[in-house]
Amino acid sequence: MTYKTLLAASACATLLAAGAAHAADNRAALLKAHSGGTLKLTAAAGGGTMDPQINYETKGWELFASVYDGLVSFQKTGGSNSDIVVPDIAEALPKPEDGGKTYTFKIRQGIKFSNGQELTTKDVVASFQRIFKVNNPNAGAWYNSIVGGDACLKEGAAATCTLEGGISADEAAHTVTFHLTAPSAEFFYQLATPFASILPADTAGKDLGTTPPPGTGAYMIASYDPNTMMKLARNPHFKEWDAAAQPQGYVDEIDYAFGMQDEAEVTAVLNGQQDWMFDEKPLDRLGELGSKHKDLVHIQNLLAYYYMPFNVRMAPFDNAKARLAVAYAVDRKAVVNLFGGQNLGSTLCQQLPVGMDGHEPYCPFTKGGSATTTKWTAPDMEKAKQLVKESGTAGAKVTLISSDKQVEKSMAEYLVGVLRQLGYDAQLKAISSNAQFNYIQNTNNKVQVSLTDWFQDYPAPSDFLNVLFSCGAFHEGSDNSINISGYCNKDVDGLISQALATAVTDPKAAVAMWAKIDKRITDDVPDVSLFQPKLVDLVSKRVGNYTFSDQYHTLYSQLWVK
Repeated sequence: MTYKTLLAASACATLLAAGAAHAADNRAALLKAHSGGTLKLTAAAGGGTMDPQINYETKGWELFASVYDGLVSFQKTGGSNSDIVVPDIAEALPKPEDGGKTYTFKIRQGIKFSNGQELTTKDVVASFQRIFKVNNPNAGAWYNSIVGGDACLKEGAAATCTLEGGISADEAAHTVTFHLTAPSAEFFYQLATPFASILPADTAGKDLGTTPPPGTGAYMIASYDPNTMMKLARNPHFKEWDAAAQPQGYVDEIDYAFGMQDEAEVTAVLNGQQDWMFDEKPLDRLGELGSKHKDLVHIQNLLAYYYMPFNVRMAPFDNAKARLAVAYAVDRKAVVNLFGGQNLGSTLCQQLPVGMDGHEPYCPFTKGGSATTTKWTAPDMEKAKQLVKESGTAGAKVTLISSDKQVEKSMAEYLVGVLRQLGYDAQLKAISSNAQFNYIQNTNNKVQVSLTDWFQDYPAPSDFLNVLFSCGAFHEGSDNSINISGYCNKDVDGLISQALATAVTDPKAAVAMWAKIDKRITDDVPDVSLFQPKLVDLVSKRVGNYTFSDQYHTLYSQLWVK
């Protein structure tokens, strides 16, 4: 979101509101006709921590979209409109002051948390202080733009973080004012993610784990056992204030069952025993789904990628030639085929996916590749083996960590085979998908290399390049160190800072800068980019009003059941 976009945001909201009355009439009729019942979801594993200011997984964010609210939100709808930021707990999108460094939000009155407590400006201030107290994954990449944020990031300072000079409340006027260190083109985007959820001021400053905090959304998490089941019920204190930000839900209850394998999940959805499944669809069922159940299948384009982050601080991949060898050796087409074929994925050699601002096709890691090559064609095993020889790392023991989900495990098994071909003593360690993402982030686990994926938080190139590869996104010994590779290049950090600053006044120039940063990081090989996926969503015959958001994915609150 550029500075000019911020200036125009209020006007955009006004245009959206112009058609709201007619839409409200239609929604009222639909809610009357389709409300009630229980929506049944299923996944192989639980959703990790239920702390919205810590959980950084798609599964969690899909849930949180209808449980928690921030000052602003991405519009809860489908298609490109789901990229639009709208006011949520705030009455309106404020105009920037002080050259784009100050924003004052007027807080809606009468909103209550699911425990009956009324939301106040104190809750807003405390929620942003808590982001630093809980060591939020992006505290050092996003929220340190708030004055006082960097002070809170210093060792030992998080517990007493006040963001002094950065956030203040006028309780009588019901306003909260933010002061930024510099104008930010992405501030509203960052406020719209679940990390910026407004929680009660007395919420503990630690990971809440399986005990979810009260929220203000249409639903509340009534119970949660990550091994078996989660239940969501209607928030008894919720009264819809803006359908664009937080619409009333259709079903009375959402039951989310854990522990079923993906094959069984597909069968359960087709039989109507479950209504939707989170996990990738197994390869041997794709033909059946495409031929016999087209009406239940929804294929979505994603700004996302699967990648293989190396630990650049640990042998053998602290050696750049060893990392480069793997980049040349991997047959990206083979990985795509394991994922489901060319209809569900396309090869990728860089960090920015196709469709993201700043993406300029770049693929030096291919047979015959060079600095001007734009397309992957084939692996170059001969060159890869020569690089391993030059690195002196042949024979090193290497363990690759993946999740235990069938599709990801099959891709990981292939990648382990590649490592063995290169001369490494490689093995696979597949762990529960409920734990794998946090496990590979923590340096205490000494993960050498892993297989994971990344989906946009919001539509900006910084959400890949800054979040995944900046020095500020690396937190040693933390489960919330989203810079999994540990890559920290001060020169690249400087370029990122320049691009973020340029985006405020000259977005076109910033896009060109992001393209150069993408190539620079790709050349340093902190990871191997594999492919850009599409999502196959499957629903039961009971489900209507399927709605897919670019930001939150499937909107559970907008599904109804027959």
